[in-house]
Amino acid sequence: MIRPKPVAGQALARSALDRASEHRLDQAWLDAAWARPDTRVLVLAQGRARWSGEAGEPRLLLVDSASAPVGERRLLGLDAAGVAYFAVDVEKLPEPAEDGHEGGLRELGTLLDDRDAGLLVHATGLHHWHRTHRFCARCGQPTESAAAGHVRRCPACGTEHYPRTDPAVIMLVLDRDDRCLLGRQPQWPERRWSTFAGFVEPGESLEQAVARELHEEVGVVTSATTYVASQPWPFPSSLMLGFMAYAVDDRVHVDGEEISEARWFGRAEFKEAIDTGEVLMPGSLSIARYLIEKWDGGPLDEGNHW
Repeated sequence: MIRPKPVAGQALARSALDRASEHRLDQAWLDAAWARPDTRVLVLAQGRARWSGEAGEPRLLLVDSASAPVGERRLLGLDAAGVAYFAVDVEKLPEPAEDGHEGGLRELGTLLDDRDAGLLVHATGLHHWHRTHRFCARCGQPTESAAAGHVRRCPACGTEHYPRTDPAVIMLVLDRDDRCLLGRQPQWPERRWSTFAGFVEPGESLEQAVARELHEEVGVVTSATTYVASQPWPFPSSLMLGFMAYAVDDRVHVDGEEISEARWFGRAEFKEAIDTGEVLMPGSLSIARYLIEKWDGGPLDEGNHW
């Protein structure tokens, strides 16, 4: 299996496992994999897991299958050595070891290595989907987990339901002078700024969604868009599709509802605003940070961010 190389700066778009999707319907294989002594299990409760180590180098606390609590098993994949990884979803995490801590993606996403980040993103996305799709959308009857946690099947009418992913565009707007436009939502704390984003509507292309969202929120008319990168965002089930959008001119008119303020920044002005704390930039967990760094020309200091 050939995996795409992760784009630097996208904390959640990383994985070191083969998802082994061809084994999800093979119950004999799943049972044998679960019974192996080297199989590792991520125990998840409400999207949170146990981890250990220093804050700068945390590792997920994985257990063997014999020590795993009772819960729904979900196959996450295989590593290069053939070791199988599962997730088990429970209501409450087991008591921690002496060096154990508890955390979720928002705390750990930028700190975990590729293997652990991929495990936690995959397991968290499945957790949210299973929790909100207990009943069949066709007949209303309870559904059951199937395909190693990647399908919910209705025993009453036979309908199969698959994990939901909601496409959302996220974009950094540039003008003819290569300034970037950042905005603030009304509910955000003071000094917090970011790129613009919105969900793709039915029957709409990604490029159309970019143009519509920008026109609705800040009155910007775009002349072109360029795709940059994507990132899973399992809060609860989005796939963020990142773009650079190019404005026809620098006219801005905020809608006052989703966006309360918008401001153009040149590179020197932006860096000064970051250094003085006038602007809090997005944290490195979000693809918004990556888009800004791509425009700015390199990684930004971790200092002032939200």
